Amino acid sequence: MITMDLQMDFEIVCRVVLACILGCIIGWERERHRNIVSAGIRTYGAISLGSCVFGILSYIIAGADPSRIAAQVVAGIGFLGGGVIFRQGDYVAGLTTAATIWATASVGLAVAFGLYFVSILIAFMIFMLLYLPRLTWWKRISAK
Repeated sequence: MITMDLQMDFEIVCRVVLACILGCIIGWERERHRNIVSAGIRTYGAISLGSCVFGILSYIIAGADPSRIAAQVVAGIGFLGGGVIFRQGDYVAGLTTAATIWATASVGLAVAFGLYFVSILIAFMIFMLLYLPRLTWWKRISAK
């Protein structure tokens, strides 16, 4: 018979693995179509995994307000994303990477709080946003 602690540990591990897989899928799409990758599978997987673990810890720790740690995850990831934005004259690079890093943290937090369908849907939407420019019909309507 499985004890309650072991059952809870198993559920936590499953959540963390799901968050990591969803983050890796987003990172895989990012890596797949870029020659120079500033953030790819490992980065996105780690961001989703880390935000999931912080989210889980925030409500497991007795007396902690889960929203406080989640808010710090959002702020910390925003700081991390700000580091990948580069500006040179009128050219700005890294905005999409920063935005998807930030959004991927939300996938991890959604998994942490047990919102599995929402987290999968968010990951799919981020994936599609990254994939959209590769579609021929999108290239036609967005041609400059």
